[in-house]
Parts: sequence; structure tokens; C-alpha cells
Amino acid sequence: MPLRPLPDPTHLPALDRRFVVERPALGLGVGDPPPRILLLYGSLRERSFSRLCVEEAARLLQVFGCETRIFDPSTLPLPDQVAGDDHPAVHELRELSLWSEGQVWCSPERHGQITGIMKLQIDHLPLAMGGMRPTQGRTLAVMQVSAGSQSFNSVNTLRVLGRWMRMVTIPNQSSVAKAFAEFDDAGRMKPSSYYDRIVDVMEELVRFTVLLRPHAAQLVERYSERKEAGRVIDPTTDLASIAGR
Repeated sequence: MPLRPLPDPTHLPALDRRFVVERPALGLGVGDPPPRILLLYGSLRERSFSRLCVEEAARLLQVFGCETRIFDPSTLPLPDQVAGDDHPAVHELRELSLWSEGQVWCSPERHGQITGIMKLQIDHLPLAMGGMRPTQGRTLAVMQVSAGSQSFNSVNTLRVLGRWMRMVTIPNQSSVAKAFAEFDDAGRMKPSSYYDRIVDVMEELVRFTVLLRPHAAQLVERYSERKEAGRVIDPTTDLASIAGR
């Protein structure tokens, strides 16, 4: 099963809890049940910094009251190698995307762009399947790691992909430069401004997810799709008509 376990989920050595708001979305909307967040990373290396960043993000999201799932892309086939979701890893990825209310995408930057592993996962997520939309209306936080100086090529590409997948990408983002220097031997992120930014991004993701949760279906509802499906608006139930707007 392509779910990656989260090591030491409650151990956050770089987090100063004196400044942590454990319910960052309080007052923005209905907080129960916990927001469901899917996290994707873009490298299969044994010491994958995008995976380590995702694990740090998942721990923080759990502190903020979320339920998290980290997908392991190591067994994904190429998109044209399988039909539909016949492959168990593809099926699992799509089910996790349907399960999620928000997502985190973190890719290394390779040759100035996201990696093939990152794009592979997104390519396996169709805009629609069986009348269900596995990404539309979900919130999205984008992050990247770099071997050299700070760059924003990967997060910019992830934003483009998020828009294409009809997701609501939050304003904040994370770009960790010289990632090899930001983690200790145990794979835990050291205290730094880069770590603090990941905390900021996860706080914001929780807020946007809870804020949009009651309105997700309405925000992505489209005239063109209603027309194609022949769904005529009933004036007796259309709130805009009732209000006289």
C-alpha cells in the first residue's frame, strides 16, 4: 500500500511551541471533522529532502488538528503504461486525492523545473473520473527544495499545475535553499527561517481549507458544465433569483 509512515509524528525539535496557535482556523468555519490533507513529494532518493520537508509539514499539520496522508510514489507506473486506475498505486493515489480536502506538493528543483516524479503523480490525477473530481475545489500549498541558492521555479510551476487542476492555491509558499544543510543526521529539519516559513505555510493552508470547506462545491460550480449536462437552474431554489439580484 503506497502510504508512507510518518516517523516520530509528535517530535518537533525545531518548533518553539510558545508561539504556536494549535487551532489556527478557529472562528473561520466549521472545524470538525479534522481537515484531511494529502502530501506529495518529488524524489525517490533514500535521503529525499522533498520527502523530509513533507514529513515536517505533516507533523505540523497534525499539531494544527489535521488528518494527514503521505503518498509513496515509488511504485507508480508511467501514465501510458496502464489504463485508468488499474494499477494499485494509481488507484490509491486517486482515492487519496478524493479523500483529501487540501494538498501539499513539494518538489526538488532539477534543471530549473519540478522533477519527473512530481509531475508523474499529478499526471495520474484526472480532472474528472466517474463524475467525481479528485482535485477540483481542494486547497493547495506548494513547496520546493534546492541544492543551491534559493529559487522559485518549481513552486511557480506547481502553481500553474494547481490552477490547471482547478485547485485553490494559497498565497504563501516555501522554498528551501541548500536543503542538504538544513537537516540533521536523523533527517529532522534544523531551526531556521526556512523551517519557520513551512510553519507559516501550514498554518495558512489549514485556515484556507477550513474557510473554504463549506463553500468548496459552490466555488467550482460552472455555467459551461451546467449547460453541457443540461442542468437548468430552478428559479425557486436559486438564491440569487430570490434575492432579486
